Amino acid sequence: MPSRRAFLAGAGAVPALAQTANSLSSSSCAALSLDGAWRFRLDSESAWRIVQTPHTWQVEAANASYYGPAWYEREFDVDAAWSECALRLEFEAVFHSATVWVNGHAAGEHLRKGYTAFTVDAARHVKFGARNTVRVRVDNSFDPLMLPRERSSDWAHDGGIYRPVRLLVTPRVFLERLEVDAEPDLHGKAAVTVRAVVRNASERAASGSLSLRLADVETGLSVQAEAGTYAVPAGQTAVVPVRVQMDSVKLWHFDHPHLYAAKVALDNGHAIEETFGVRKIEIRGTQFFLNGEAVRLMGVERMAGSHPKYGMAEPAAWIEHDHGDMRELNCVYTRVHWMQDRRVLDYCDRHGILMQTEVPTWGPKTFPEPGPQPLPELMQNGLEQLREMIARDRNHPCIFSWGVCNEIEGGRAADSYFAKTLYAEAKKLDPKRLVTYASNSVHNRLAADVAGAMDYVMWNEYFESWMGGTVADMANKLDAIHATFPDKPIVVSEYGYCACTPERPEGDEKRRSVLLGHDAVFRARPWVAGLIFFCYNDYRTHIGDKGQGVLKQRVHGVVDVYGRRKPSWELLRKESSPVERLQADVTPAGFRLAVTARTAVPAYTMRGYRVRAVVEGRGGIPLETVECDLPAIAPGATGAASGSFAEKDLRVVRFDVLRPDGVSTAGTTYERPPASGI
Repeated sequence: MPSRRAFLAGAGAVPALAQTANSLSSSSCAALSLDGAWRFRLDSESAWRIVQTPHTWQVEAANASYYGPAWYEREFDVDAAWSECALRLEFEAVFHSATVWVNGHAAGEHLRKGYTAFTVDAARHVKFGARNTVRVRVDNSFDPLMLPRERSSDWAHDGGIYRPVRLLVTPRVFLERLEVDAEPDLHGKAAVTVRAVVRNASERAASGSLSLRLADVETGLSVQAEAGTYAVPAGQTAVVPVRVQMDSVKLWHFDHPHLYAAKVALDNGHAIEETFGVRKIEIRGTQFFLNGEAVRLMGVERMAGSHPKYGMAEPAAWIEHDHGDMRELNCVYTRVHWMQDRRVLDYCDRHGILMQTEVPTWGPKTFPEPGPQPLPELMQNGLEQLREMIARDRNHPCIFSWGVCNEIEGGRAADSYFAKTLYAEAKKLDPKRLVTYASNSVHNRLAADVAGAMDYVMWNEYFESWMGGTVADMANKLDAIHATFPDKPIVVSEYGYCACTPERPEGDEKRRSVLLGHDAVFRARPWVAGLIFFCYNDYRTHIGDKGQGVLKQRVHGVVDVYGRRKPSWELLRKESSPVERLQADVTPAGFRLAVTARTAVPAYTMRGYRVRAVVEGRGGIPLETVECDLPAIAPGATGAASGSFAEKDLRVVRFDVLRPDGVSTAGTTYERPPASGI
């Protein structure tokens, strides 16, 4: 690393950057994107080069195995009219440690927390009416005092400024964030509390008024408004609650992801807006309930950062590609091993995918030291990451639960202490949301495993793979877990097949066999409340057993690292559908399609679904499309839709059952029998 003196002097020749979109018109409120061209070099290099942020050097062939410090730098313009404003640099994430300088002055740091957002106050260091320089030192070295700890995790540790960066310009008294709690009574009303976090960056106490407006995102129309006041001492932050009641509320559901917007404005002109959903998730016995209805959920986990071209610096188009593909897989429930890009959560809010997002505490080697508690540095790091995760993501209706760790040694004292401490902290910060951890030890530890201290049990099971054994062995272990925790729902949070050792060569046929065989066991047990198949994609990881460089990976998915589907993709789609059976009857006069819903996972009331029938002629040419509504179909029930065709040549009719958003959840094909004697 260059000395601070060398840095302040401006080490080395620096290529010029094109000044595009670097200025905004005078305003007391502005948000300037700092994505795009930055100068970059590894710590061992003297010459700078231009890269495009978001960026990670791990997808560059020459740097795929480099873990250590690197530097980013760029210029930005600051309007003279902003001299009385607060200026903050907002980084959505830097992996994993960032130290920030503005015009050579140390402005802030965010260390050992590679997946959460942070801001740096820049006003005291900038030159108004002039061009300014921001420089960031990034370090992704494997670190023993952070989570994930050293090399304990199994995913890509991609270094860089890999998520968006903005310059935020506001009055010195500004809204830092909103916290929205919306609790429906399930009879058409909802109690909504919006807590406005107001920060005073000035040298004088501030007070004034604020306004709250709730609006329907779909229509843009206001549904409620309220006013309040604030008072904040100099240099402090205050939380101002505003409470309203909503009438005729539209609930958020994965099949009907209705969103509202909460906009709070201060009397000085600063305003921020957050989307939220009104929904109620609860546990009754061994079942999950969403908005008062029992649901048994199913989905698949995606490992972000796995496309070799993008790594963790995923563009919006790729995020939407993968999550759209997951919707086609009938995924309504997933989990992730670390905090996700804001654009991922926004997609899941809009399209209806429930998610557990987690503190990146991974593996039994995380807390190996003897003693009743983890190292203080790791305990503090875990708490800080949890707090930052909840502060940023708590308003997303897609967040089903918070995860505090994955595959720790659940019966060991230090591991248990860590999980219980984070559980208690999460409940304090977000009391009404579920909290758990994903265990791969509870089947052996049973009552001694900290899984029992969580709201529900999550079990990662890899019989016929990592754990060996047979389907019957798995079933016996699953029954033992239920017997130990008879009043808790059980979610199988990972299962699948990994071709990750020499004795387990890649074979998609085996992946399909595991999926079918294990699902049959789960469906025979009504206390299995959820399933998450692992994994959606083959994924890049620093401990990959296949591939070299950028393509170092685990072969574990139903698509490869480029998103190309394997045969197991279609089977997972069928297994994840709430439709158990389709019966199509076709006559010259029309059709009737009977749809029977599953009674076992995944099982939930199919409401707002439709049937699409497409008549195909010779050569598969589509000749006519007919759509009609299905009635609401409860688990185990059958509903039917009927329609008529104008087309008379009914050689082939393809039927799809469509979710409310138009995505097919199941299909069948009618083919006219050949005429007798032909």
